[in-house]
Amino acid sequence: MRAAHGVETVRTAERELMARLPEGALMQRAAAGLAAVCAGLLGRVYGTRVVLLVGSGDNGGDALYAGARLARRGAGVTAVLLDARRAHGGGLAALRRAGGSVAVAGDAAGALARADLVVDGITGIGGRGGLRDAAVPLARAARDSGAVVVAVDLPSGVEADSGEVRGECVRADVTVTFGTYKPGLLIDPAREYVGAVRLVELGLDLEAVEADAEALQHADVAALLPVPGAESDKYRRGVVGVVAGSERYPGAAVLAVAGALRGGAGAVRYVGPGAGAVVTRFPEALVHAGPPSEAGRVQAWVVGPGLGEDAGGALEDVLASDVPVLVDADGLRPLEPEMVRERDAPTLLTPHAGEAAALLGVPREEVEAGRLVAARELAALYGATVLLKGSTTLVAPAGGTSAGFAGRPVRVNPTGTPWLATAGSGDVLSGLAGALLAAGLGAMDAGSVAAYVHGLAGRLAADGAPVGAMDVADALPGAWRGVVGRGRGGGAAGAVGAGRGRAAPGAAFGTA
Repeated sequence: MRAAHGVETVRTAERELMARLPEGALMQRAAAGLAAVCAGLLGRVYGTRVVLLVGSGDNGGDALYAGARLARRGAGVTAVLLDARRAHGGGLAALRRAGGSVAVAGDAAGALARADLVVDGITGIGGRGGLRDAAVPLARAARDSGAVVVAVDLPSGVEADSGEVRGECVRADVTVTFGTYKPGLLIDPAREYVGAVRLVELGLDLEAVEADAEALQHADVAALLPVPGAESDKYRRGVVGVVAGSERYPGAAVLAVAGALRGGAGAVRYVGPGAGAVVTRFPEALVHAGPPSEAGRVQAWVVGPGLGEDAGGALEDVLASDVPVLVDADGLRPLEPEMVRERDAPTLLTPHAGEAAALLGVPREEVEAGRLVAARELAALYGATVLLKGSTTLVAPAGGTSAGFAGRPVRVNPTGTPWLATAGSGDVLSGLAGALLAAGLGAMDAGSVAAYVHGLAGRLAADGAPVGAMDVADALPGAWRGVVGRGRGGGAAGAVGAGRGRAAPGAAFGTA
């Protein structure tokens, strides 16, 4: 499990650690780790050209001390100071002693154009509201230089706690973060700016502190995936009911059932007008004309995909049951908070950004710009677990407030591919998550594991090319096997290019 902690939590832990260390030792640890990552990216340090973009905070100090280490190894290092009067004095002196040079922002164009590597130390985790005007030309020049851009702790201009981007910011190829991951490194839109992430351990004591966000890894998912035992039968493995499809959208029924069957359900009871299409594709499915309450015993319900305008009656019938319910797509349209809050059994809502916006009564753009806040607000308003689909899929636990939770952190799904943005993909995800609910997983685990495996299946099915929703469903067993097979060692970071030219894209994670 990768845990991410908010700014105040990190600062408290840093203060406690600094009280036990010699003065300046913590910054030296950070600078040493930063310099090591930069050296690895450069390959041969001697003779390379490094530009430091230095702000007035501790991030600027980290960049200066790291630059000094690179200069002592033969790199030509230039520090561009945004405010010479407020630059970190100790770091600046160390850089000069090592042979580095100093420039002001207005004279940086030539150095940036020749750079092999640019270090972004403009603002730290406390930055708010995008870059200041004086820093914007530097961020643009760094992006256009062809150099590898390395951000210190997080790219300057992004919001550490929320992943929001409220103005111009640095686009990094690699982000070297210290002590722990920050939520903004995991969540879009900020995630698109961080590149590959390298964690430098500082020795912060965070074991007893609840994380703000977390990301499952292979081992976590492998431990949660249900495995049938010797005494299992189709009922013990979990029967999931699927209420989906209509005359206009019969494919939604087929895809949701596909996700449930490929997701390990012992049996699927389908209720709706798409019975003919479902049985033609999946003769093992059990079909019923409805209503859902008369279809037979299930351990969980999935309601909503492709139901069209007539979803209200089916939704009320399913929510009156005493088993977990997943509500998706058209089932979300007539949903009211009290319909969910009055339930004793868990409820999992799976909106995309547009549906979440309608439930919250805000513009879609507001949800997309603040995905973490939106997921938390929905979970608080409806008293339900919320799986917010999109470029970053988030799973927020039921309850709490938009500011956070006294209990469990929000989970961020690290798998997936843009090729999953295709019609019917969400129907497959709903069926998969419903099967996991029926198998006995809680709503938080079912949503998180389903998103993880669904994302891997999307990668397998697409393999760099367009993919259809049924292709994703058919790839679920392979993704499942891959998780179980690699569960104890499932790993992480992708390679990052060195020297001039861009580093490998994506939010790969590793430890330096």
